[in-house]
Amino acid sequence: MSIQSNTNLENNSVGWRFDNSYARLPETFYARIHPVPVQAPRVAILNYTLAESLGLNLRTLGEDEAAQLFSGNLLPHAAQPIAQAYAGHQFGNFTMLGDGRAILVGEHLTPDGGRVDIQLKGSGRTPFSRRGDGRAALAPMLREYIISEAMHALGIPSTRSLAVVTTGEIVMRETPLPGAILTRVAASHIRVGTFEYVVRSEGVEGVKILADYTIQRHYPELIEVDNPYLALLNSVIARQASLVARWMLAGFIHGVMNTDNMAISGETIDYGPCAFMDAFDPQTVFSSIDYHGRYRYDNQSRIAQWDLARFAETLLPLLHAEQEKALALAQAAIQDFPDIFQRCWLNGMRKKLGLFTEEAEDGLLIEALLTLMHKHQADYTNSFRALSAAYLPENSLFKDDAFAAWQTQWRARLSRQSASLQASFDLMCANNPAVLPRNHRVEEALAAASDHGDYAVLARLLAAVSEPYAELPEYAAYRAPPTACERVRQTFCGT
Repeated sequence: MSIQSNTNLENNSVGWRFDNSYARLPETFYARIHPVPVQAPRVAILNYTLAESLGLNLRTLGEDEAAQLFSGNLLPHAAQPIAQAYAGHQFGNFTMLGDGRAILVGEHLTPDGGRVDIQLKGSGRTPFSRRGDGRAALAPMLREYIISEAMHALGIPSTRSLAVVTTGEIVMRETPLPGAILTRVAASHIRVGTFEYVVRSEGVEGVKILADYTIQRHYPELIEVDNPYLALLNSVIARQASLVARWMLAGFIHGVMNTDNMAISGETIDYGPCAFMDAFDPQTVFSSIDYHGRYRYDNQSRIAQWDLARFAETLLPLLHAEQEKALALAQAAIQDFPDIFQRCWLNGMRKKLGLFTEEAEDGLLIEALLTLMHKHQADYTNSFRALSAAYLPENSLFKDDAFAAWQTQWRARLSRQSASLQASFDLMCANNPAVLPRNHRVEEALAAASDHGDYAVLARLLAAVSEPYAELPEYAAYRAPPTACERVRQTFCGT
């Protein structure tokens, strides 16, 4: 098949409704550019469920037309493709970045009045590519599809994946790999790094334009408050504290919490070297490039606070006309983060243990359990799920007298609630997943698809993780932790 140049989809039977508000901001915020056409795109996977929730009917497309659309060879009607500019502190070091391999096709208006970005990831070189080729390999794009859909099923705010297509071209990394393009759906792609870019390139006026746009798009309830920019800072802090707490409650490790990977909307974004823990260890690191454990499991809340401090710095001139007062306001907001995070995490942990009420010693009860899990190298997900069984025999989880003592204390704590034991176990089952996209299962699916063109393994995994709280017999194999030879110790960024 010859390469097809970017043309617009004349038939809008899919249901696209584009209104490209970001493209109406100052042009220094982005570069207008079309996706680079690819040779022979083919559909790897389409997310029909997500499409329907967006008011899109992908079933009107033929297979070739869908491949052309989601490769960027064919653009939706009214699309105004741009590559967004942003910066970022990567492992603590500031860098000017931008969409080096992604293009925002436009903003789709959903039937419920929402607005979402439609972005192609792996769509070719842009003015921000630096020395990169602007392309993506199939396995990392499928990995993002799997993890983002699993996060959504877990109820954790996340960008989502609408499609993955193969390009018919090879990308060179350490080895030649099949190329692919992912279609990502996000509340927006405004990042802490976007503000860092704008404050350096456009100064205070640029930051004000971006902040006003962000408030209108994501926090419209703040428009009329006395100090909307301070309210914006506080709102972003609250959303991020809640988000990172949810990650940690699920045993999730993002792996690359740079400021360009912190979305102002409060969604999880950029699934590179991320992973879910198997055996509980607070210092778990998976990312192959995180040599010093900056983004390890137990450091994620501190890094989130550090990233948010960088966001606060960009807003200082808007917080107050006097620099010292602006700094005091920002510092007070940032210093609230640990308490907000701890409250979110503790409330989540209470649900995981079936606690409807609050007692002062709950934190100690939780930490004692986690200490036992670490001591026994217990599987994080399965340990909590086992506790959710209404008739867990005494001392059965770790065969340990210390656990028996903890279990007695926990049961006494449950008995002090007015709720029934069955209500507590129901609460636990609703907050302790039975199935997660375990690393060895993800790698198994990616290898089958990327190396052999076999998507059946991927389909089974996606079906399992789409019902994470259901303990269905057909998904029993996905609940098992890895054997010693199956265990995945490192994950990779894929760029």
